Amino acid sequence: MSKRIIFTQSIWAMERRDPDGAERSAEENLDMIPAAGFDGISGPCAEAAAADALAGAAAARGLAAQAEWQCFPKTVDDLKPVLDFAAKWGGHHICLQPDVRPRRFEDCVPLLESWLRLSEQSPIPVWIETHRDRMTTDLYFTLDLLEAFPTMELVADLSHYLVGREFAWPVSAENHGYVNSILDRSRALHGRVASREQVQIEISFAHHKPLVDQFLDWWERAMRNYLLRPQDEAPFAFNCELGPRPYAITDRDGRDTTDRWAEALQLRDLVRERWARVQGSLASSAA
Repeated sequence: MSKRIIFTQSIWAMERRDPDGAERSAEENLDMIPAAGFDGISGPCAEAAAADALAGAAAARGLAAQAEWQCFPKTVDDLKPVLDFAAKWGGHHICLQPDVRPRRFEDCVPLLESWLRLSEQSPIPVWIETHRDRMTTDLYFTLDLLEAFPTMELVADLSHYLVGREFAWPVSAENHGYVNSILDRSRALHGRVASREQVQIEISFAHHKPLVDQFLDWWERAMRNYLLRPQDEAPFAFNCELGPRPYAITDRDGRDTTDRWAEALQLRDLVRERWARVQGSLASSAA
């Protein structure tokens, strides 16, 4: 199978949350996603009835096979129905946000050991997301977890670490090294650009281009790693996840300062261009 990248769109990011109170229907959102050329969705799968309804609607539109299913377990047993859901509906991978916040490293060990053991029974891969207010909230702590669990693989949302650690600009060589360690264990990416002060900035604003370029450079490393791993046959996954307020910056009236849907398409196109460039570079060097 030839190497390729798939793009998913976050269902959560489709919410408007505009002061006018108007929201598109779930059906309208799901119709927009394949019409714009996305391969799948990213959506929650923990609540059985809602998850089945979403998966069924996604499958009817050809979006389930490459879906990212998100779960937020607090206990070992919380992951079991998620695996049953994945066996029923399929998908590209499960994105596990460990919804616990142990202060001590040793308190994480039994949970991660059990989740990783359970994931061996999953019909699709289970990867741990880097996310604030979760077990992986801190960059340094997560690096320690990676050292302790060499089989643990990640969904990297680097926006949380840039804002969480408030990296100075330009990013230091030391912090680049830490981020690279995360990327080297990442099998999928969540697409959002942060600054050291805000978790989600407007990618279409010209003065934010240096930060957009920095994230593209980081994401390139994960894409390059995938392209260089001959054992990786499943597509690489990039999820556009430009969330509604309070993630999105708003004006004084509570409205988004940009069209997030338009920016999601812009982000996907930028990543697709970078993917093509990396592929071309590797092909030229192999020739």
